[in-house]
Amino acid sequence: MPDSPVPLDRQLWDLVYAHDAAWDRAARTAGLSAAQACLLDALTDGGRSMGELAELLLCDASNVTQLVARLEAGGLVARRADADDRRVKRVTITPAGRRVRRAVRRAFDFADERLGRLTEAERLRLSGLLGKLLAPPS
Repeated sequence: MPDSPVPLDRQLWDLVYAHDAAWDRAARTAGLSAAQACLLDALTDGGRSMGELAELLLCDASNVTQLVARLEAGGLVARRADADDRRVKRVTITPAGRRVRRAVRRAFDFADERLGRLTEAERLRLSGLLGKLLAPPS
């Protein structure tokens, strides 16, 4: 009896899970948790407020506070009062944090490895389909 095809929603979940597991492995190569690596990856040159990070990372502000405290203790980020509103704390990445972020990105080969399995035509088709799935509902 032939195997029944895996439902599409299950394939999507498997892809997301494989992506997350690969990110976790890449983060661990730099001595970080996946959440810490996500926070470093979310920092821009000008930094971000704690609230912006919570929104971007889809987590509670108290989680961001804990993540920032750990990264700050490791010298990877700095926390400062915002120049315009001293009540707001801005998080900036340090030179050491940039080096660690680059190391995580180098170790995260999921997209290159998986997309490398596809032909150029398949990648273009997949890109179009993903664009359609990710577009806001009309």
